[in-house]
Amino acid sequence: MKKTFTLLLIMSLLLLCIGCGRQAEKRSVREIIEEMVVDYGSYGDEANEHICALLKELGTVDKNAAARWESIMALWKSSNEALTVNYDAPADGLPDTDELCFVVLGFQLAPDGSMRDELIQRLSVALRCAERYPNALIVCTGGGTASEDPTATEAGRMAAWLIENGITAERVIAEDKSLTTAQNAIYTFDILESRYPRVKELVIVSSDYHIATGNLLFGAEAILRAEKAGAETVKVVSNAAWKAPSGTLSTMFQAGALIELSGDTDTAFAIYYDTYDIHELPPLK
Repeated sequence: MKKTFTLLLIMSLLLLCIGCGRQAEKRSVREIIEEMVVDYGSYGDEANEHICALLKELGTVDKNAAARWESIMALWKSSNEALTVNYDAPADGLPDTDELCFVVLGFQLAPDGSMRDELIQRLSVALRCAERYPNALIVCTGGGTASEDPTATEAGRMAAWLIENGITAERVIAEDKSLTTAQNAIYTFDILESRYPRVKELVIVSSDYHIATGNLLFGAEAILRAEKAGAETVKVVSNAAWKAPSGTLSTMFQAGALIELSGDTDTAFAIYYDTYDIHELPPLK
């Protein structure tokens, strides 16, 4: 009887220890980032206290990731609340060298592969930028979005338009694989790092409602690629916008794009297509 009692006691202690281990088990970097980004995308500044707690949790798992995402979250807030949008032209005083690069964000092509007016208006702004800074490079971004012409790409059509309007071909770079704004950033950095490492400063060119998102995603990609947060070799330094008659992008869309940058495309596209269930995450406390 005594042996049986002792055995039961040992088994109970083992089960208790296993339970304690499970309670102390750390969540993954991806899980913490998802909760943090979705919370801010859904609740904005109401989530600030909870986001601070999540950053501390992230720091116990990966200090480097925590430092990067603290910078990204600060950039997100400033992009939406403090960013100055420059209409028709970028800020003055930028370097007129090939260390400067204008990044023109694409827009879905018409079914036959022609450019819609909004994309032409963005290019008109880019043309003025290129004329003001004649030594800067220009990246055109966007893949195949013409339903009836699989050979057409946004970047290809954009590059051709700029060249036809007087920009030398040597200055124009086509990033023609992307289908999302997050991919615009990822693939543009791939090209710049491999072929144009001299580029140090970026200017985002798009419609006015898209500027904050572009600033956020290209800035965040720079942070993610740096050796450490605060040591980015390429920075977004300005913007130039076409004043669109309509158009908006929500903070939840931006959340999806940041999650896509983090590498979680499934969650990102669930957010884009409005099938993501925020109730699966813990509620704000």
